[in-house]
Amino acid sequence: MYGTIMRGKVKAGKKDEYVAFMGELVPSADDYGRGMHSIEVGWEDKDPDRFVVIVRFKDRDSYIANANRSETNTDYERQLDYLEGPPEWIDLTYTDYVGKPVGEAAATA
Repeated sequence: MYGTIMRGKVKAGKKDEYVAFMGELVPSADDYGRGMHSIEVGWEDKDPDRFVVIVRFKDRDSYIANANRSETNTDYERQLDYLEGPPEWIDLTYTDYVGKPVGEAAATA
């Protein structure tokens, strides 16, 4: 599995707008396709305008193919309207996993 972690900060007063915008961008679980596995979003406790997005693809080729789509770049540029600056990106290969899948864990919480 391959993917990226994005860390950024929304402009003051833009969090709700950004959350709504991201809701439009993120495909439903039935609609992923193109090798996408999952997307997770979290907001930091110590700074509620800072967020982390974890994106997983089945493999690096799927990730690169998605990154090279013109729509992906357009969506990224639209995101920048809500952010204080370009986000930090960390591309990585996932090698280990312990625990329940997020959906399963959330359903039992």
